Amino acid sequence: MAYPNIIGRDEEIKKLERLQKTSKSEFVAIYGRRRVGKSFLVEEVYKGKIAFRAIGSYLKAKDEKSYKQTQLDHFYESLLDSGMSEDEPRPTNWREAFRSLRKHLEGIRTKRRIIFLDELPWLAGPQSSEMISELGYFWNSWADRQRNVVLIVCGSATSWMLDNVIRDYGGLYGRLTDTIRLMPFTLKECELYFKSHGFHLSRYEIAVAYMAFGGIPYYLDRIDNEKNLSENIDAFFFKDQRIHQEFRDVYTGLYATSERYVDIVKALGSKFYGMTRSELAGAVGMPLGGTFSKILDNLHASGITREYPRYGKQRVETVYQLKDFFSMFYLHFILGKGTDAGNWRTLQRTPTFYTWAGNTFEMLCIEHLPQIKDKLRIATINRNYCWRGASPDGNTHQIDLILEWKGERTDYLCEMKFSEHEYTIDKRYEAELGGKIYAFQNSKQHTKTHSIQLVMVTTNGVSRNEHSKDVNQQIILDDLFL
Repeated sequence: MAYPNIIGRDEEIKKLERLQKTSKSEFVAIYGRRRVGKSFLVEEVYKGKIAFRAIGSYLKAKDEKSYKQTQLDHFYESLLDSGMSEDEPRPTNWREAFRSLRKHLEGIRTKRRIIFLDELPWLAGPQSSEMISELGYFWNSWADRQRNVVLIVCGSATSWMLDNVIRDYGGLYGRLTDTIRLMPFTLKECELYFKSHGFHLSRYEIAVAYMAFGGIPYYLDRIDNEKNLSENIDAFFFKDQRIHQEFRDVYTGLYATSERYVDIVKALGSKFYGMTRSELAGAVGMPLGGTFSKILDNLHASGITREYPRYGKQRVETVYQLKDFFSMFYLHFILGKGTDAGNWRTLQRTPTFYTWAGNTFEMLCIEHLPQIKDKLRIATINRNYCWRGASPDGNTHQIDLILEWKGERTDYLCEMKFSEHEYTIDKRYEAELGGKIYAFQNSKQHTKTHSIQLVMVTTNGVSRNEHSKDVNQQIILDDLFL
């Protein structure tokens, strides 16, 4: 079935469609970063077919009792909106709420009864054990046995969803029949989005938009096709004071104490290549321990950060790096700048712009690693990592991305360079590239039977001259749109 309002999401749509066709009840959890389009996906695929939908509300400064009652009131009102009789009493606890839901659904005679509990972490609240326990009882004692119920739970607090639903060892253990982690759009999906909304952007401009907004559908929906990209970036980031609240909203409500998460994100935003665990703990003044580990795990699970291995020293270092493009842009250009933030038109083609673009383009490439792999015709990447170490002559070098393919005994050394035109390798950079190859050839990480391929990943290709002879393969921006 075609869904004209949905861009991409082919595999996710197939899963949701499959849930409607089975001969048993289905229980699926959907999670992913805030604003990525989870609710929209469910509502579009199941348009007109949802028997009951409730959404949790983010509340703050409320005691546990009043918080729970507010969510229960919203749940009850959703039941009324779904056609439940007003004679049904208002629930005072979650057992009563799910009993009312069961009674309401028993009166619906359809082939499949679809239940959608949106923003489940907010619905359950800080003390979520009662709600989750009763949800488990509702599923185990009734919904699963009906063989025609589709229960969908959704949440932006990824770590909460993992801990309380997907990896739960209580009443929900082993009950999920499927999970969907909804990711941001790829460059290709962004291009499809822009074309479907009447934009005529070049791929260079789409890449710049991606590096500013990320592949987040909610942000793309804010872009006006009557304005050029510079005007849109100005309007979204530089002229609208709500941008500060939007940055906070990415983290507020996702975690119980969002301030510590924001502190860590800000610290990582100040060091593009990231920090080791001890470096990061020192930067934010937190002890190494369970709380700190939990925060790092949560940020990683939510797609805000990534962890990558860095070789070259005596021990392999695990490095934590910010990878949320929206947060990276906000921290680089907006936070703390006030009226000095300027505007995008004047910032373009300045050293500040090229520093940001050069770094962020590297992250763009890393986020499109499958496209790079396919372009290089690599069947299996055995390892991908960063390398920083000294060569025999004592000079220190860093290679930001190495792809190891044992099947063909080849190590691909990838250099990512952003440029508005063809990238020109000069004598100085030729020597730098040669130094990197020499250093890695003599490192412990390089298997001596492996050959080395130097790959330049650029926006518009590398101009061939007397200094580009060491380049074995090229990948250009167009290849990342595949």
